[in-house]
Amino acid sequence: MKLSSFGQKFNQYSGITQLMDDLNDGLRTPGAIMLGGGNPAAIPEVVDYFYGINHEMLKNGELISAMMNYDGPQGKDSFLKSLALLMKKTYQWNITEKNITLTNGSQSSFFYLFNILAGKQPDGSKKRILFPMAPEYIGYADAGIEEDIFVSYFPEIEMLSDRQFKYHINFDAVRVGDDIGAICVSRPTNPTGNVLTNEEINKLDQIARDKKIPLIIDNAYGLPFPNIIFEDVVPFWNDNTILCMSLSKMGLPGLRCGIIIASEEMTQVLTNLNGIISLAPSSMGPAIANHILNKNELFKLSESVIKPYYAKKAQFAMELLLNSIKDSRFRIHKPQGAIFLWLWFDELPISTMSLYKKLKDRGVLVVPGEYFFFGQSEFPLHASQCLRLSYVQSEDVMKKGIEIIKEEVMKAYQAC
Repeated sequence: MKLSSFGQKFNQYSGITQLMDDLNDGLRTPGAIMLGGGNPAAIPEVVDYFYGINHEMLKNGELISAMMNYDGPQGKDSFLKSLALLMKKTYQWNITEKNITLTNGSQSSFFYLFNILAGKQPDGSKKRILFPMAPEYIGYADAGIEEDIFVSYFPEIEMLSDRQFKYHINFDAVRVGDDIGAICVSRPTNPTGNVLTNEEINKLDQIARDKKIPLIIDNAYGLPFPNIIFEDVVPFWNDNTILCMSLSKMGLPGLRCGIIIASEEMTQVLTNLNGIISLAPSSMGPAIANHILNKNELFKLSESVIKPYYAKKAQFAMELLLNSIKDSRFRIHKPQGAIFLWLWFDELPISTMSLYKKLKDRGVLVVPGEYFFFGQSEFPLHASQCLRLSYVQSEDVMKKGIEIIKEEVMKAYQAC
């Protein structure tokens, strides 16, 4: 079979494909310790809540209606209007439903946005997406139709007490040339749990405005929902911002609902893409979210149930790791949000790709750090010393997995 250039590009086995294969295989493998993938926790209170919501919607016909009817290519009208009104009322953002597009999940959102804003331009030039700080989300790395459309910069590293550290944007190193079509950050950041400060976001916004390019913020874990963020920061949006949200980390990843808040012009482009590529986004997620909005429970569920659950899990996993792996060369990025811990094994004599394979052989699934440093002019050694670890599993599973990680890491250190 002969494939087009497009077919050949996306026939490559990528990091995100490996991650999702591991997630799927782990679900089907008894005893697998799944500390790699991004599946949210099955929080008992949230599961019970969604059971009740679906019962209500089944009874009043909303659920069947969502299953049996197409929405328009922009997404479910009722949800767009409810969400726009809520954001305007809560944060005084100057938006209406004309500023919001729905997609079939955040991964689709970023595929659309990156290829709208980067790659070959009508005048023959080429634009790229700038990530001012790597490591960044593994799912971005292969989302360009064209090769080499991403550029990223290594961060400043602030050493903290208790063997923790934190990344900051190195604004002295970041260059935003005429070849940049957009700036993109995640907040909180997947994989590290880093939260960009209000000052960093405001500075990026000013740079983007000066360059007349949009600032894209991946808000899949952020405020106001699902609110898996442990720092006191302010939600951000203006008419030059493209804010991407999701229902996945609310506990609904299977419904594939991405939310993009942007200018009316960008909303129209995305709506046209939806119509061409998928006719319309999925109806189920927006119908459920709209029902929750109408009950005024979306923010409450995020603030009082989801956020404290993950904050407690993160603290438990961090303390377990630090108590298990005593070597002073081991450090953890300060957990400020999201559902992962970012582990740094300084001076590790093997790559974390090799460590990943050793752990997988023992039934522990993690994600090696090498996948998260795409777009670098020079591949940093630091990338081969880091692992992403999900902390959403039960305490017993976390203990078993971390014990095996400790054993393999100490073997590596002792062998050098």
